Amino acid sequence: MTPNEIIARAERALDRRRPWEGVWRDCYDHVLAANPGMGGPALHDGTAADAAENLAASLLAELTPPWSRWFGLTPVDEGADPELAGVLERAAETLQGHLDRSNFVLEIHQAFLDLVVAGTGVLLVEEAPAGEASALRFTAVPLREAVLEEGSSGRLDTVFRLVGMSAEAIALRYPGAILPPDLSRADEPEATHRVIEAVWPSSGGPRFAAVLERDGRGIFLTEGRFEEAPFLAFRWMKAPGETYGRGPVMKALPDIRTANKVVELVLKNASIAATGIWQADDDGVLNPATVQLEPGAIIPKAVGSSGLTPLAAPGSFDVSQLVLSDMRARIRSSLLADRLSAPQRASMTATEVLERSAETARLFGATYGRLQAELLTPLVARCLSILRRRGEVPPILLDGQEARIAYQSPLARVQGRADAANTLLFLQAVAALGPSAAAVVDLPAAARHLARTLSAPSAILAPLQEEPSA
Repeated sequence: MTPNEIIARAERALDRRRPWEGVWRDCYDHVLAANPGMGGPALHDGTAADAAENLAASLLAELTPPWSRWFGLTPVDEGADPELAGVLERAAETLQGHLDRSNFVLEIHQAFLDLVVAGTGVLLVEEAPAGEASALRFTAVPLREAVLEEGSSGRLDTVFRLVGMSAEAIALRYPGAILPPDLSRADEPEATHRVIEAVWPSSGGPRFAAVLERDGRGIFLTEGRFEEAPFLAFRWMKAPGETYGRGPVMKALPDIRTANKVVELVLKNASIAATGIWQADDDGVLNPATVQLEPGAIIPKAVGSSGLTPLAAPGSFDVSQLVLSDMRARIRSSLLADRLSAPQRASMTATEVLERSAETARLFGATYGRLQAELLTPLVARCLSILRRRGEVPPILLDGQEARIAYQSPLARVQGRADAANTLLFLQAVAALGPSAAAVVDLPAAARHLARTLSAPSAILAPLQEEPSA
């Protein structure tokens, strides 16, 4: 695409995004205000903000826990190459080390906040300059800067990032770009210019281009091609025919507005109850503008007048507590705060803990499947591509034929424990049938199956013995 074609396509995609912007603005204003104190509705209830932060933190802990291995690389066929498992294990350790030394945890948490509030998150994965502690650099792209298009595969594979940058920032980010001589003006050193970074799919790999827009025309800053797309756009859920996702805050927005209004009315009623409503005769002595209702105050009145008299309140507002309790419970349920919080009872049995974990897995099932396809798998592939180009990991094909990703996050382990429990139940049943029935079970193969199911490291397994030829 030419620079002008990129600008035109980004503008068309931006027009299709505009109907979503009003809903996103309401969600952020009520839960995660972009600029606190800079306008927006007055907030009186913090239930939604607290539940949204807890959900984002739970996503981080359940999907990509910090300083813990949440993924592994295993061969598809263990018998094809006995040394491949060790090579993949070392590659996974190398990648985990770079993730730990990078800003991954900080940025993925911010992307999860966008995911919870607006239903869509965008993470930029770049190669860090040589000499830094990690080869990876991550940036949580604000949703207001991202314009997305869904491809034929059902994924958000076309991303336009619209960002305002100063001339100095443009020169630093694109050192090889030929900039117009009048781009940096001495009288306006902080002036920003619109830059569009575009990534779209092509036959030889994702294409990338950065375009500077000036006077309605585009100027190439840089262009190239990637092995894996640097922008990872992912969604909580989506309705058929829609491009952008729907988040839990969007679903709970009516209840959030109602709870905020109820608390506002409760506070107004409380102020009336504390200060009261008063009436006084207009006797020419009492000046309501100068009356101060405080302890020890002396309020003058004319002789024989009733002075300042309290006015009885029309009634109580106790029903508000019922409405507020119901709204807060619905908000916490929509944002899964009551499901993901720590157990309230310390005397829970092991079975209850497992059932609670299984229920969490069921609630996250659809969302986890989408995040695995749109975020986790492309993230590992993109990071391995960067490390492979630097020569820190060998060429690894995550194509389902040579190697595959084995997720080891707490949420992924729940299903693994269930599968392992079924296998152990089968082995116990076979053992109860007697030696003749137990003879049909290959115990070493069963042990290896349990190791794969429970994501055990390959180093603890004995190498496969080749069967002697006949």
